[in-house]
Amino acid sequence: MSKRRILVIDDSEDIHKDFKRILCPGPSQDWEELARLEEALFGVTPPSSSTSSQIFEVDTVFQGRDGVAKVREAMAEGRPYALVFLDYRMPPGWNGFETLRHLRKVSPTVPVVLCSAFSDYSLEDMRREFGEGHRLTELRKPFNKNEVYELALALTEEPQGASSAKQG
Repeated sequence: MSKRRILVIDDSEDIHKDFKRILCPGPSQDWEELARLEEALFGVTPPSSSTSSQIFEVDTVFQGRDGVAKVREAMAEGRPYALVFLDYRMPPGWNGFETLRHLRKVSPTVPVVLCSAFSDYSLEDMRREFGEGHRLTELRKPFNKNEVYELALALTEEPQGASSAKQG
C-alpha cells in the first residue's frame, strides 16, 4: 500500500512540525526500548509498528511559490499529492489566495485545506473564485490534532471502487 502524500504550505516551522507529529507519528519510547531488548535477546530487529501503520507521507514548504513547484515536481514524477494544507498568510510571498490560483493551474482537482487563525478572504470568497467542485475546506488555527488527522483521512480516501478496480 502506497502512502497518501500530503503537502503543507505554511511559513511557520512549528506548524510543519505539528503536521508531521500528527500525521507521521514516530515510535514511542516504550516501543523503542522493547525493540532494543528484543534485538539484544534474539539478534533480530522487529519491524516498527508505527512505521508499518503510518499511512501518510508529509512534505513541507514555507512559501506558496515553492509549494506550486513541489506539486508540479510530484506530478512529473507520477507521485502527485493527495492533499494540500495551505496557510492563508505567508509573508513575504504569495498569500493563500494567490497560491491557490497558481496551484489550480498545475493540479486542478487536488483537495485543499485552507489553514489560518486570520484570513483576508472568506471560504465563500475562495469558493466563488474556484468553484465548489475544487474541494476546498477550512481549518482554523489553533487546530485540534484529531480534526487534522480525520480531515487528512477523509480527503485522501480513494473513491468507492477505485481500489477494487486497481486489483482487478
